[in-house]
Amino acid sequence: MLEVNPGLIVWTIATFILLAFVLGKFAWKPLLEALRRREEGIRSSIDRAEAAKNEAERLLGEHRVQLARAEEESRRILSETRAIADKLKGEVVAKAAEQARIMIDQAKDEIERDKDAAITELRAEVADLAVEAAGRILGETLDPARHKKIVDDILKALPKN
Repeated sequence: MLEVNPGLIVWTIATFILLAFVLGKFAWKPLLEALRRREEGIRSSIDRAEAAKNEAERLLGEHRVQLARAEEESRRILSETRAIADKLKGEVVAKAAEQARIMIDQAKDEIERDKDAAITELRAEVADLAVEAAGRILGETLDPARHKKIVDDILKALPKN
């Protein structure tokens, strides 16, 4: 089995060359074309995937920018809302303080009027009592109008407090 047969070698080489020619003529070109198409398809898929990845990254960047803007806008709106609320609170407190001051002033004025009215009424009663007492002391009826005028003059001369 280890003998070298020159005829077998020639026929093996001839068969190999014929097979290589037939395969090159009929099978090699379609195989290469199929491999080339496959390579282009893979390359095209890779390019599309790369483009999709780039687009996704771009959109992600835009969304991050929009999210940052929205967060900034919400912070600005909250800040403005707090400022408006503080301003309104200050206005309400100031208005309430002003109303309280007005009510206190009105109450003081009313108390002063009531005090003055009470003093006037008290003076009138004191004058009437003084005239009546003077009349009883003297035992006669004096002119009440004249005596009342005298008592009023005396009371006016007294300090008011």
